[in-house]
Amino acid sequence: MPENCHEPGALRGLICFIQKSWHGPDFRSAADSRLSAVVYGFWLEPQHRLFGGSVRKNIRKEGKGVMENLAEGLMEELNCETVFTIPVFGGIGVAESVVVTWIIMAFLVLLSLILTRNLKVHGISKRQAALEYIVTWLNNLVEGMLGEHAKEYAPYLVTVLVYLGISNVIGLIGFKPPTKDLNTTAALALMSIILIEMAGIRKKGVKKWAKSFAQPVAVIAPINVLEIFIRPLSLCMRLFGNVLGAFVIMELIKQILPVGLPLPFSFYFDIFDGLIQAYVFVFLTSLFVKEAVE
Repeated sequence: MPENCHEPGALRGLICFIQKSWHGPDFRSAADSRLSAVVYGFWLEPQHRLFGGSVRKNIRKEGKGVMENLAEGLMEELNCETVFTIPVFGGIGVAESVVVTWIIMAFLVLLSLILTRNLKVHGISKRQAALEYIVTWLNNLVEGMLGEHAKEYAPYLVTVLVYLGISNVIGLIGFKPPTKDLNTTAALALMSIILIEMAGIRKKGVKKWAKSFAQPVAVIAPINVLEIFIRPLSLCMRLFGNVLGAFVIMELIKQILPVGLPLPFSFYFDIFDGLIQAYVFVFLTSLFVKEAVE
């Protein structure tokens, strides 16, 4: 029992309740402890100087422990653990993000096989009509960003859009989003920059593509060459940083607010923001491809 808890007074009793709650085995999962943190942060913190030094010391000590537990929890969530090791070439570790990506791929392939069964030209079913509407809408969305001369790359970018959209919201069902792994976003950015440069080479030819780095004047050629490396870095860090930032903010909200109250925030950070980041990644890739072929 913390010091001074035997002294009378409702406010003193509330402080003791907070201290005892913080001594619980799992602060992050206890609703009463979260409520205690809210009471302390919004009401007791401005008034803690009214009480003895021992109480202030206990509150500060326990508050520090809470923050350490929170930091450990966040680092545990952000670490991408190795699920299993393939016993070749000295052992190839398969990360959690790769396994979740395989699950997403299997889900999309299975869903495609189910939805594309018994397709008809006339007298189509409601399932086929809904499927055609979604596919047409996604294709038109991406083709509008690519422009007239780069429509052929739309299927790949639609696939990336669907993959990123599912990856960013898959945390709602208990999986760790692959986009929280920097390796995943780096691989996607590398694939995008290869697509961008190959589209330019295919449209202009190698000589014209190489000469385009010296336009409009030759003096800026080094800057244009540097863009080849800057673009994937910006795509990678923008996607990873936004997904990571949304995750950290959501975890902080979950630790502070009682059970149920973080739900409205989850709709924004886990769903809306995740889908927006998928769209932004595909939009920027489409914009760079459009510039490369014009």
